[in-house]
Amino acid sequence: MYDFTSIIPRRNTDSVKWDVKPNELPMWVADMDFKVAPEILDAMRKKVDFGIFGYEEPHDDYFDAVASWYTKEHHATPKKDWLFLSTGVVPTISSSVRRVTNVGDNVLVQAPVYNIFYNSIVNNGRHVLSSDLVYDATTHQYHIDFDDLETKLAEPLTTMMILCNPHNPIGKVWTKDELIKINQLCIKHSVTLLSDEIHGDLVFKGTDYTPMFSLPENLIQNIIVCVSPSKTFNVAALHAATVIIPNEALRNKVNRGINTDELGEPNLLAIPGTIAAYTKAGRWVHELREQIRTNYETVTSFCESNIPDVTVVPSTATYLVWIDVSKLTSDSAQLESFIRQETGLYVSAGTVYGGNGNLFLRMNIASPTSMVADGLQRLKNGVAQFKQVK
Repeated sequence: MYDFTSIIPRRNTDSVKWDVKPNELPMWVADMDFKVAPEILDAMRKKVDFGIFGYEEPHDDYFDAVASWYTKEHHATPKKDWLFLSTGVVPTISSSVRRVTNVGDNVLVQAPVYNIFYNSIVNNGRHVLSSDLVYDATTHQYHIDFDDLETKLAEPLTTMMILCNPHNPIGKVWTKDELIKINQLCIKHSVTLLSDEIHGDLVFKGTDYTPMFSLPENLIQNIIVCVSPSKTFNVAALHAATVIIPNEALRNKVNRGINTDELGEPNLLAIPGTIAAYTKAGRWVHELREQIRTNYETVTSFCESNIPDVTVVPSTATYLVWIDVSKLTSDSAQLESFIRQETGLYVSAGTVYGGNGNLFLRMNIASPTSMVADGLQRLKNGVAQFKQVK
């Protein structure tokens, strides 16, 4: 029903992703090359045609749409009084860091992880403390070192942990048991747990993700959950997110920070766009996930057959592929720069994600399969040339 094959020219459209040279193919930032679902576009057009754009605030129809989506898609229903609107997940993270922690505190992450977490921590005068994920070079899988995690949560200055669920960039869906264990440790050591669940709708195979707010009541009194239609429906410029906080005192504290930082007022399309996405565009997401799965399998099989020096890390979520290049280099930034210069393929160097990211590249595969095929051929050529000059 929906078109995931057409290549839509995006140069000269103010796109961050496509602000590149004419010969370059950007497969880096988490931004899809698929046109937004027509149901969302129709709602936006209706809003624009109305013609009056005064100050707005969300009402029950907005919160009902969010809650209903999580009920239908993830079999987890947040209570409406747990929810409030924010202009984005990252702004909410930064605001929560300022409101819940103090200058000089530790904020714990699990590297390699979404690099903007570091900005939200350091830019606000807090310290990054990482309990690095452990990588098995044989199975190419990551796991949590719970002993290390507890040691670092127990440090007196550690007051917040930021969880990525599912995890970006490794594409891992944390199990319910893992989430329970993580939060039991956070509660034991009086640490607030902020869960970024922006990729939760993009599990393309295997077991669905578990929203943190769906855990037992005694395990959700210290949590801040951030969700958004932005990644799911390719509407990052909508600047709309929902914050879910079961505990009233914590909710009031974070909500006050959102208002103090002027992050609670929606733009003219945020409310109708979000409602349409969550109530009318579910089928589009289901077809999208099939397209991502097809692209992921294409990438995996191509690399196995044509680029034996790299390995795709097995994943089940997000449209971001984590590629092990440790056989080629211990400096993926150097490799990324070389491939871009020689072939025009623009992917992300894993170094920015911390941990062992210097051994990886991240590739965005949320594009028509023909574009992914072009990127893979460029990757193959770039690796071959890199090996010749290394």
